[in-house]
Amino acid sequence: MERIEDPYPPPEDALRWVLVSLGGGRIASVRALPGGAWHANHAVDVLDTNGRLRRLVLRRWARPGWELADPDFTAEREAAILPLLSETAVPSPRLVAADPAGAECDVPALLITRLPGRPLGHRTSSEAYLDQVAGVLPHIHAVDGRASTTVPGYRRYHHPEHVILPAWLTPSPVWERAVEVVARPPPTGPTCFIHRDFHLGNTLWSRGRLTGVVDWTQGSWGPPSVDLGHMRWNLAAGHGPEAPTRFLDAYQAQPTNMFEHDPYWDVVTLVDLLADVAPASPLPRLEIGRLEQYLAGVLAEL
Repeated sequence: MERIEDPYPPPEDALRWVLVSLGGGRIASVRALPGGAWHANHAVDVLDTNGRLRRLVLRRWARPGWELADPDFTAEREAAILPLLSETAVPSPRLVAADPAGAECDVPALLITRLPGRPLGHRTSSEAYLDQVAGVLPHIHAVDGRASTTVPGYRRYHHPEHVILPAWLTPSPVWERAVEVVARPPPTGPTCFIHRDFHLGNTLWSRGRLTGVVDWTQGSWGPPSVDLGHMRWNLAAGHGPEAPTRFLDAYQAQPTNMFEHDPYWDVVTLVDLLADVAPASPLPRLEIGRLEQYLAGVLAEL
């Protein structure tokens, strides 16, 4: 098993909160899991008072400064979203306990069930994998409409009037037109519950089967094409322009799909990526070339 760096191990207070939330027991093991931009995720196995082994994830907002960079994407938000998924066909974790203010733990935290499976890694261009991630998306978008009143509305990462091409990106007509496109008012269209950060890094797999969709911190009420666009540029960066086309074809072939994809949101989600990349850590040239090729195809559809 690959060793994962653990810069934010859970302190005793956090582990004590885990046991209190379960009504007692003892910690059997703790190990670091891959984390997101501001999360510290740990697999925690607990033997409860009945001798049953509980396989859980302690999810802590531990990285300094997260509340300044992304104050909307909180533990409280994810704690409100996870129960909306519990009675759906979406393979998602279940909420066990929440400490959104960090009153008991050292930082805001959630305790959730641990799903089977591991991240996909690099096997992302297979039709079987793309079919499965395309197949789960209509279930996400069909989450009960009451989410419209309990889940925050979608917002872009960067206001379109403030978006400029980063200095590390070689200017081209393709990128310049993309900035022009995202400056336009968004098109009218249907809205629904969306994951908002839908990509293969937020999925789990076991023996070729999709077992989980995780990291619901950014769940929003917004255009369904945001999820498609976010997945598509990720596929383009990793595998070139054919993978996002196959994924979209698989999504459109789903019998439960209720929405038509609008390529405007392909452009928005990709430009948001460029604006979010740190100047000191530009994207690799190979990825830039793939994304520009993909973007040229998207713009041709507009």
